[in-house]
Amino acid sequence: MEFFISTLLFGISVGGQYALIAIGYTMVYGILRLINFAHGDVFMVAGLMGIYLTSSLGAYLSPTTILVSLILVLVLTVLLGFLIERVAYKPLRTAPRMSVMISAIGVSYLLQNTATYVTGGQPMTYPAIPFLSDTITVAGTPIKWVVILTPFLVVILVVALTQLINHTKVGMAMRAVAKDFETSQLMGIKINSVISTTFVIGSALAALGSMLYFTTYQAVTPTAGAMPGLKAFVAAVFGGIGSIPGAVIGAFLIGICENFVKVLPFEGATTFVDAFTFALLIIVLVFKPTGLFGEKATDKV
Repeated sequence: MEFFISTLLFGISVGGQYALIAIGYTMVYGILRLINFAHGDVFMVAGLMGIYLTSSLGAYLSPTTILVSLILVLVLTVLLGFLIERVAYKPLRTAPRMSVMISAIGVSYLLQNTATYVTGGQPMTYPAIPFLSDTITVAGTPIKWVVILTPFLVVILVVALTQLINHTKVGMAMRAVAKDFETSQLMGIKINSVISTTFVIGSALAALGSMLYFTTYQAVTPTAGAMPGLKAFVAAVFGGIGSIPGAVIGAFLIGICENFVKVLPFEGATTFVDAFTFALLIIVLVFKPTGLFGEKATDKV
């Protein structure tokens, strides 16, 4: 029972971290019908910035400076997401969708290669964040506080985001643009502002996700965002891409399932963790192509 509880808690925690990335994917897709392949690399860059900023500010000696550095990481990640949208996506607003997708892939590789140049491609260790990195004993197993707090933080952020989308002018504009891009533009909605706001929110959530994820898995490499980004994308599709609750639920299910796969009683079980995630997606899409919570779209001719 103790083993089951600890595995479940780790699965829920990792699922919550995937959820913060998946929300960015699903929001951008909901408005632009674009898969932002650079989103996982923004997550990785946030992790590297956390390392460099805490080191430069001497944060290992002072919890206060760690807090300052994390706030700076959040601000700089938001700025990075904003710049990516303005430089790589905005000029292609009227271009074929394939052109925008190629641009997203190009940005992804640019971020990875830049990170490789800066770090030399060597793994770097994420700093210990006060309190989050402290351990407690749950069901006889030592667990970091980040594992316990992640699902609660994710639920709070999702509720806040849902309130923003459903009860503010910005949220109303987002829903209008997601429903009908061209008509919203004709009605006077500032499309560019809405899209930039979407990227800002997604980048902020990716930065928070990186703080939680790299507190648990402290090795940060230039490709560290690739697999979490892919799994978050799978979670978004799994739950029904374009649906925020669907992305969150999909992320939690994937996080829990992959942690139980790791502990299956046969040698090499961990080798199949990533394969299991994508196999699960295929099975779901075979029976429900729109995902668990996706809605069928009807195109008028």
